[in-house]
Amino acid sequence: MDNLKEINCKEIFRKAYESRYTWRNNFNGYQGKCTFLNNNDIYKGNFVLGKDFKPNIQKIEDENVVKSIASQLFEVCIHRVKREFASVHSENNFNLFKNSESGIEMNVSGKNQGDKYRVKNSCINMVYRKIHGNIIEIFVEDFFDTGIGFLSKKYTSQRIDPNTLDAISQKLEYEDEFINIGKEDYWILSSRTIKYFNQKQEEEIQKFVFDELCLLN
Repeated sequence: MDNLKEINCKEIFRKAYESRYTWRNNFNGYQGKCTFLNNNDIYKGNFVLGKDFKPNIQKIEDENVVKSIASQLFEVCIHRVKREFASVHSENNFNLFKNSESGIEMNVSGKNQGDKYRVKNSCINMVYRKIHGNIIEIFVEDFFDTGIGFLSKKYTSQRIDPNTLDAISQKLEYEDEFINIGKEDYWILSSRTIKYFNQKQEEEIQKFVFDELCLLN
């Protein structure tokens, strides 16, 4: 194990941050067909996602389904935006919390005081961040290597009350699949399966499928 004093957490985090897969800045969006499967219900439609990252879902009447599909597309895209490490984290310091087989865990001080991350093999496999007044806790079990950056493939997500630190949402289990479209290595989400237990402790499964994908000029 490394001497703890020699672990430069900011540098380790920067390397992992820059190892994430992102799209080029000239990304113009894409379109395709979308299918939403919720237990025994199936909804099919089309979508267009412009370079403004605002999804337009067509041919589906149910507004809740439209919102659900749109939120998945938006969430995926917002994480593909390339933002320089210095512009995001220059006012943060990264302080070693512990080093274990699961990775190097670090606490953030400075602008984003209280956030936590864990890094292993140049991948961020745990995120604990305050977003819109709640804490989001994410654990990544498996990554997909595109050859030009890593994508989270299998992971869990849960919202936590920042005051009580109690869970205020179900723990969602995600499994993502990606496809490469275009000539410039654009990796796009082709399916996402979300599993969780409802209030009756019954497992619910939602699946989003995106196919016939093509880039917008």
